[in-house]
Amino acid sequence: MRSLRGTDRVQLGGLFGRWDEVVGLAVSAHVSPVKLDRGVLLVEADDPAWATQVKFLADTIMTRLDEVAGVTVDSVEVRVGRPS
Repeated sequence: MRSLRGTDRVQLGGLFGRWDEVVGLAVSAHVSPVKLDRGVLLVEADDPAWATQVKFLADTIMTRLDEVAGVTVDSVEVRVGRPS
């Protein structure tokens, strides 16, 4: 099992490049990965309701990241951004 700590570009590409596959199209339309630092994945939601949804899905997202992209993260943090 590979571990991503924010330094491996191939793994970062897997995380960002396969985000749709990891979380599904409905979630990825509203939530985007921002950065990974020391095992903490920061994502940005376009609405507070989606931020809440991601908090409930955090364990599933971490599992899917490992399964789909081979990336291990310790936690998921969510911020709400402004809609574009």
